[in-house]
Amino acid sequence: MQTITLLSDELVDQIAAGEVVERPASVVKELGENALDAGARSLLIRLEGGGTERVEVVDDGRGMSTEDAPLALRRHATSKLSTLAGLQRIVTFGFRGEALAAVASVSRLLLRTAEADAAVGTEVKVDAGVVVSVGPSAARPGTQVVVEDLFYAVPARRKFLRRQQTELRHCEQAVLRLALAHPGVAFRLEHAGRVLLSLPASAGDVAERIATALGAEVHPHLLPVEERRLGVIASPEYSQSTARGLYTFVNGRHVRDRAVHAAIHRGLQPLLPPGRQPVGVLFIELEPGTVDVNVHPQKLEVRFSDTPGVTDAVHSAVAQAVRGAAWLQGGGPGQPVTPDYAEAVERFLRLARDAPGAAVPFPPEVPGAAQGATRAPVFGEFRPGRNEAPAPGFFGRLRLLGFLERQAAVCEGPGGSLVVLDLHAAYERACLTRLLRRSVPNGAQAEFLGPPVTVGAAVAKSLAERAEVLAGLGLAFEPFGTGAIRWRSVPPALAGLGGDALVRALVEAPDARPETLQAALACATATLSVAEFSEHGVLRLLRDLDASDFSRPCLHGALVTLELPLLDLAPNASRPLS
Repeated sequence: MQTITLLSDELVDQIAAGEVVERPASVVKELGENALDAGARSLLIRLEGGGTERVEVVDDGRGMSTEDAPLALRRHATSKLSTLAGLQRIVTFGFRGEALAAVASVSRLLLRTAEADAAVGTEVKVDAGVVVSVGPSAARPGTQVVVEDLFYAVPARRKFLRRQQTELRHCEQAVLRLALAHPGVAFRLEHAGRVLLSLPASAGDVAERIATALGAEVHPHLLPVEERRLGVIASPEYSQSTARGLYTFVNGRHVRDRAVHAAIHRGLQPLLPPGRQPVGVLFIELEPGTVDVNVHPQKLEVRFSDTPGVTDAVHSAVAQAVRGAAWLQGGGPGQPVTPDYAEAVERFLRLARDAPGAAVPFPPEVPGAAQGATRAPVFGEFRPGRNEAPAPGFFGRLRLLGFLERQAAVCEGPGGSLVVLDLHAAYERACLTRLLRRSVPNGAQAEFLGPPVTVGAAVAKSLAERAEVLAGLGLAFEPFGTGAIRWRSVPPALAGLGGDALVRALVEAPDARPETLQAALACATATLSVAEFSEHGVLRLLRDLDASDFSRPCLHGALVTLELPLLDLAPNASRPLS
């Protein structure tokens, strides 16, 4: 009995659509790439219902003849590939001849097209993969494709679509990716008659498009990346929690290549905070024969013939761009760095990296001076028990140079001294000050109502014993079933801490005195702040420190800063740093 049969063309098309057309953004991408392959100089994309109700793409490309228009909607029909040898050197976006047929099989599609010198155009209507009509249309040069009721022919697929705003956001990203790789082409995106993007053609200049894609706020942090490629990478202090801000292109095609992304990460180490993702736009140009683009249904991945060579080059280019950044080198407009100072900073960083067990080499117990001279110790050199408040505005006058591992910020102080800021101690001091400056007892609190926290019997008993003290500090909790609690409110300064971290800090505090509990909570908050630090965050921290109270000790009595004059850092200085 025969059990193997050939699938129908309609079923084959819908299977292909499942691979090629994931959501409305896939339609925008495929139609946009077809327009670019046709030599379009301007694209108009109109959407309705986030793209699920209607996607319209109008271009001014070459258009198609009356004979080619119906054929373009057939599966495996393409003008971009004709020989096996051509498959080894793909220079167009499309080459399989699947996209239009796949889209038409799951929607209602209208195609209008005309060549530049044609007296009449062609109109083709398709309903769920079935050609309804073929006839004449206006002879407007270029092509117009209208896709309506996406996935109406396969209702199960519609259930996997997200909210309208989510789908619209994906469509906008699809247009931005095309626009980034083609600055010489004008793009206009509309949704329900409202203009979302209007990007005029600008030959070779992608600055405006990069600003549109990444946001204007990233512009001051962008570093140029050269060496066989052109693009920008944001300096490591500007990063994101997801990889959405990183755009990588290979020969003008947007791809998501793990090896390339890993190379970018390596180029930013050790300055990129753990768990953070880089931001930037990189264009990699290679010989077409060295890149295989036929390895992914949506052509989002590629394979290189020399993967190590490509990734090493990307790593080197990104690392070189970051090493030359002014903020890391300590240079800036109108603030030249002297050779002596640069050498002193480099010597300190080298000693810090080599110091066993600690990133910051602290001075000896009794501060001394270079060459046996005497001087008054500056702020930050005092032992923990004698730490004093700095001069007014001390922190605001610091100039941030860079970061040492994830433990310290390296700054230039007034008069050319080197100031190393212990990030944990600084965040802890600022948070403790906010906790101490509540306007009135039981004053302003932040509603928390986070997820329940599972606690053991001993922990529950400890919290219950400290409930009155905690209430005086602005913390309130309630039982939540058996063996769990839920925080009802916390001081605003602690709103970023999770419920588990709050419980752990309170239970592990050395004693139940209010000042000890506040110090423990400030320490826990500092740990979270250091894990998420950025350059902007450290600049805000410096302002906070100028308004901080240094009269109360933190939990571990740590030094906030270490300030070393240039003389103590000079290569011939006799005073040890570690």
